[in-house]
Order: sequence, then C-alpha cells, then structure tokens
Amino acid sequence: MIILLGLVLVLLLQAACRVPICKCTTCKTLSVLHKYYQPGDLIIAGIISQIFMTSEERTFATHPFQELFDELIYFLASWTYRASIEILSARGNFIPNYMCNTRDNLAAVIGGPNSDVCSFMATILCLYKIPQIIYGSSPLMRNNVQAVFFHQLFPNGNHQYTGMLKLLQHFKWIWIGIMYVDNENGESFVQNVIPRFSHGGICFDFIKKFPKLTSSNDTSEMLADGLKAYNIVKGSTANVVVVHGEIDSMIILRTLHHISEFLDEAMAKVWVMTAQIDFTSFTFQRGWSIDFLHGAISFAVHSKDVLGFRDFLQIRNPTSNKEDGFIQDFWEYVFNCSFRSPTIETHSKELCTGEEKLESLPGSIFEMSMTSYSYNIYIAIYALAHALHAMHSSKPKHRGMTDLGRPKFLNQHPWQLHRFLRRVSFNSSSGETISFDQHGELVAGFDIINWVTFPNQSFLRVKVGQIDPKACPEETFVIYEDAITWPCGFKQAQPLSQCNENCPFGYSKASKEGEPFCCYDCLTCPEGKISDKNDMDACFQCPEDHYPNSYQDSCLLKKMTFLSYGEPLGIILAIFAFSFSFLTVLVLRVFIKHQDTPIVKANNRDLTYTLLVSLLLSFLCALLFIGQPEKVTCLFRQITFGIIFTVAVSCLLAKTITVVLAFMVTQPGSRMRKWVGKRLASSTVISCSLAQGMICTVWLATSPPFPDSDMHSVIEEIVLECNDGSVTMFFCVLGYIGFLAIVSFTVAFLARKLPDRFNEAKFITFSMLVFCSVWLSFVPTYLSTKGKYMVAVEIFSILASSAGLLGCIFGPKCYIIVMRPDMNKNKRLIKGNK
Repeated sequence: MIILLGLVLVLLLQAACRVPICKCTTCKTLSVLHKYYQPGDLIIAGIISQIFMTSEERTFATHPFQELFDELIYFLASWTYRASIEILSARGNFIPNYMCNTRDNLAAVIGGPNSDVCSFMATILCLYKIPQIIYGSSPLMRNNVQAVFFHQLFPNGNHQYTGMLKLLQHFKWIWIGIMYVDNENGESFVQNVIPRFSHGGICFDFIKKFPKLTSSNDTSEMLADGLKAYNIVKGSTANVVVVHGEIDSMIILRTLHHISEFLDEAMAKVWVMTAQIDFTSFTFQRGWSIDFLHGAISFAVHSKDVLGFRDFLQIRNPTSNKEDGFIQDFWEYVFNCSFRSPTIETHSKELCTGEEKLESLPGSIFEMSMTSYSYNIYIAIYALAHALHAMHSSKPKHRGMTDLGRPKFLNQHPWQLHRFLRRVSFNSSSGETISFDQHGELVAGFDIINWVTFPNQSFLRVKVGQIDPKACPEETFVIYEDAITWPCGFKQAQPLSQCNENCPFGYSKASKEGEPFCCYDCLTCPEGKISDKNDMDACFQCPEDHYPNSYQDSCLLKKMTFLSYGEPLGIILAIFAFSFSFLTVLVLRVFIKHQDTPIVKANNRDLTYTLLVSLLLSFLCALLFIGQPEKVTCLFRQITFGIIFTVAVSCLLAKTITVVLAFMVTQPGSRMRKWVGKRLASSTVISCSLAQGMICTVWLATSPPFPDSDMHSVIEEIVLECNDGSVTMFFCVLGYIGFLAIVSFTVAFLARKLPDRFNEAKFITFSMLVFCSVWLSFVPTYLSTKGKYMVAVEIFSILASSAGLLGCIFGPKCYIIVMRPDMNKNKRLIKGNK
C-alpha cells in the first residue's frame, strides 16, 4: 500500500517544497522488501535498508531452511548500515561523504518499522545530524545525543500501557501470560511495565520470550525454543496472553501457530497485542491460516481514513506510472503472476494482464484501508514538508537555482531542521492536528482494535475503543463491549482469565503458599461475619443493628425484642403471677375471717398478715419485669423485688425467733419472758428491712438501673432490657436476702422439734429449703441465659420461691382452718400439749 502511497507523497513533497528528497539508487532492492512485510508498510524503511548479499550471507542459502533464510537476510544489520551510507553518497556511487550530484539534498530520513532498523540507521545518520522521523517502534536511546535527532510518530508508550492495564482490569483478566520479543524494548517492558501491572492487581502464569528473527545457523534451535514457549502458552490456564513485540512479531506468531497446528489441536486464547505489532508475513506464509487472530485485541496509533485513498488504490496498475520502478515486482508478488517471459523459475505462473484489481485480494495479502503504520508514514511526509516550509520561510529570500530552474536553499544543513520538526503543527487532510511534544513524540492517543477474520484469509480491524490522554480523566479509556467479537472457542461469551474461580458471597480469600496472589483458596466466613462481594480479602462484621443471614452473604435487620405480654411466655408468667396473687388474697381472707381461732393467734397474727401481704406484693412485682423496659420500671423493679423479699424473709425469721423464745419462756425461771411479744417481731422485721433499704439507696445513688439495648447477646435480636447499672449492687441485694434466708433456715432447723402443737419451725424449715434451692439455682441459670429469657428466669424464681413460701407455710394451716375446723380449738390444743 505504502509502496504506492510513499512515492506519490515523495513527489508531492518535492513539488511543494522545491527540495529534492533522496531516492534509492537501486529501486530493484525495494521490490524484495514486500516479500517479508505487508506490502504498503515498509517502503520508506526499504529506502534505508537496501544492500547486496555478502559472501558470508550466501553460505546460509545452503541450509535446509532455504526459504526461511531467503527471507531472513533482509533483517541483517549490514543491509541497514549500507543503505544508510548509500543515501549519504552520490547517486550511483557508493562513496561516503562524496556528493557529486548537488541536486540530491538529503533533508531527512523516514525510517522504521522496527527498533533494529532505527537503531542501525541512527549509528550512521546521527554522525551527520540527519533528522530521523520514526514511524514505527523506536529503539531505546541511551545516547542523549542520538535522541536529539529522533522524531517519533509514535505516542508516549506509557499511555498505551496504562490503557492496556485498564483493559485487563475492565474485563477482570487478572491471570494472564506475557510473551515479549527478545530485544532491549522487550526487556524494558518486563522491567518497567510488568511491575505496574502487578500493582494494578494483575498476576502472571508465565512470562516468556519468543525468538527474534535472525539469519544464523541456529535457526532450527530458534524455532525449537519458540515452539517450547508456544506450548507453554497452549498449556496455560490463562485465557489472555499479552504480546509485546514489534512488527515482525506477527511473522513469528504465525510460524509458531502454523507448526503447532500439526502437533496439537488449536487453542482458544485472547491475544492482546501492543501497537508496535501489525499484520505482516513472509512469502511462504501466504497460504497459512490466520484464524488464531480471530477475536484478538490490539492497540494501534490513532488514525483516520484519508479521503480518496481507496479510490487511488483502485486505479493503480503496473501501467499507470511508468516511473514506478518496482510496481511490476509488487504486482507479480501479490497476484502470483509474471510479466516476464516464462523461465524455469516462473513457468508455473500465469502472465499478468495488468487489469487485476487490488480490492480482490484478501486482507492477508493487501489491505485497501490505510493501516496505522501507513497513516504514520503519510503524516510523516506532511510533517517534513511543513517543517521544510517553516525553515524556508524563516530564512532570507536569497536562493540559488538548480540546473533545472528550481530554487534551492543556500548553505542548508540537516541539523537546522530539528527545531522546526519539534515545533511543527498542522491539520491533516483527515482533520486531525499533528504535533510533537518536547520529547519528539507524536501527541496522539491509541485506538483499541478487535480483529475479525474470515475463511478466505480476509480480516477486519474493528475499532472497539480508544485511549485519549488529552480527554478528561473519566474518558481517557473508552471500550465498547458490544462491538467486540470474541474467539470462537469462547462461544461469543466474554472470556474469563483467572487462576481459580471467584470466591462467592459468604467466603473470603486465603492465599496459597508459594503461589501468586491471584491464586487462592476460598474459606467460609467465621460465625458472625459476612462477605457480600466476590473475592473478598476478609469477612467483616455486620453493623450492630444487623446480623448475618444463614448464607453469611448479607446482613438482616435485627428485631427489637423484649419479654412482652403479647407472647406466650409473657402471657404464661403473667397468668401465674395473677393466679398466685389471687391465691394469696384468698389465704389472707381466710386468715382474716378466722383471726380469732387458735391456729391464727398462735404465731403473731401481725407477722402472718405482713408475710401474706409481702408474698402478694412479690407475686405482683413480677409483673414489673414483663413489658418494654421504661425508665421508671427499670428504676424500681429490682429495688421493689429486693425490699419485698427482705420483708417476707424477715417475717419468717421473726416467726422462727418467736417460736424459740416462746418455748424458752415456758421453762421455769426463764429470763427470756421480757423479749417475747410483738415488739421483738416488729423490730426484727423493721431492722432487717431497713438494712436492705440502705443497700438499695446506695445502689440508686451510685449506679441506678436504666433502660438499655443488648446488641450482642442474641445474634438475630436487639434485646431491650433494664441494665442493672451495677451488677455488684444487684448481687449485694440478692446476697443479703440469701443471708437472711440462711439464718432463718438455720434457726428454724434447730427449733423444728420443739414440743408445740402449732410449732411453725418445721414448715419454715421446709419453706426456706425450697426458697434457698430456687435462688441457688437462679444464679448460674441467670448468668448462662441471654436476652429476654434472663428476665423470664428471674420472674420464674420470684414466683417459684414465693409460691414455695405460700404453700409450705400457709398450706397446712389453711387445710386445718378450712378442712379440719375441729382441730382448730383450744381444747385440742391443750390435749395435744398433754
């Protein structure tokens, strides 16, 4: 393509600037260049790469890889060195530094497409300060002096690598393979770019070199090493392979793929290629399949279609321009025909008619659209023309004339053009602004290309995105997923490329020892934690008012809960409380009704009534523990319980003491008679109750109970509760009640066998045994229970202990009063005493 375009633009440049640009001395050499590169991409490179085979090179031709060697010799450094020297010589004379033909003024060299060509030509041309416009992959410039003479029609490579990282991250391709060309650019990619990928969350199954095309005796070894690397690619679990190479890398990939097809079945991989790679081939690769490129993604220097270019190609033929010295060779190559008379070498070819159409060729032979490399050469010529025009306009208007009457510059030096090239800025025919930055690099972005191949070896380059460093941050990387065609092996579904499957919700990643960070195990979240995304590094706690669901992949809102009257447990406890209260009222009524009977008067009626009232209140105070905790109920529920139970136990203690003293005063000469009476019982109850009251007062003054919510005891609930404020004070209240109960139990136990018909010591002993058993069981049960059931345990203990006192003490008496009134008489009492 550029074979045609290049010559036309060279002529156009000469006419526009009136400055002759150096032509190749042997145009025949150009005819062989299209044998190893896509026709249309290398004509300017060919201008600086022409040379004849040396005797040493001819020795390679006897190698079994004859056809391969015939092509590889065009990559030799000596070809580029000689071509560079040749353009510095007079036309037709290979004499460096001797220019006998003054009409040929070398203004600049447009070179490429790979770094080797640019590096080799720089060795010669930089000595003469010749401007070099590089349209392809440029070499690493360690020499700052050489770098001054380079002007790259290739944007800053960092933009490409940033875009490539974003592409991998966008499709979540975090497990990839790397293949890179074995040269300085490849090593620089490994050292500088791959660490950036790692920091971006990408890890690598393999990082392999693929061989560099060379003309040497170890070509078979080169192919063997290449196949070894290619087999690693085929066996890799990574579905995405990033290829960093140059324009000739496509030749290597096609060769390795073609050989590998005979050894094994085809593989499904997504090739992600850098912009330095383009479609190229050797002559003998003409009939090879290109299906491995189907669905590949590559980067390309941003370009646009040039108006009229396709029409120009459609009218080109071998007879359209007689001065075109190599179009016939090109025509013979692409159409596999011959303009010459049949010879031993060409007898199998048909004669060319000249009427063949370029658009009839498949894309692997010739593309009718302008590729990014072609576009770079196109704008390179215009950039040079604008720079020459600017330099010409800046000089005095004293010019000489050539023999043909054309104006020429006087005392023109190539180095004078550099500053004009760096500052050149113009609008191309496609409407784009072309300029260079301070480093001599083209100010432009990259297109993201999706390759779509067809059985007839044609292909399309579909633009599916772009990298625009000049756009706003959110638009620097754009990708159109719906426009992408994926390789056939993935059934048109977006490929995944991961070391292992994603950890699902409810699991977290656990690194594998000795494996890259992309390879990991998946562990279930520990109890109480969740993960609500794939591949979570760690599970996390739900907010306090939420709890994990059974799958541990989301948080559910906790329910507010408390022991209410609306639930079965609350209803049952309330019924028991009212029932026992009603039963206590009945007992109290029976005792009041029969208050003058001997059994009622036997042990101090006032104590009996006080005990019954305290038992009634204890049953009713259990209701304070049911319902939503409020400030008032929380403040008084434990205090009320403590004081009421203290009064009840104090009454029992007073009754027991009264029994003991009553027996002692019956002894002759007893001095205890003065202690027997209501005064002792009342003082016992009051003093014990006042002590408990003081404890409760201290509790209220220092750390009173308050409404609170327990977020943690029950996973699925927020328990509304009364915080006791001070657990120590709560157990002090409980301990004091226990102390009184033990004292009462002890005294009653000692007085259980006193000879009294209506001796209550036996009943008090048994009731205290029940009471102590209930509250001793309460403490561990209370501490081991959570949520509203803690409240239920305390209510149950209050009801059970109170019911025990009521039943054990008043049950037998009520039986006698109601069922056996004959026993409730003084004569039976006297008789019983006898």
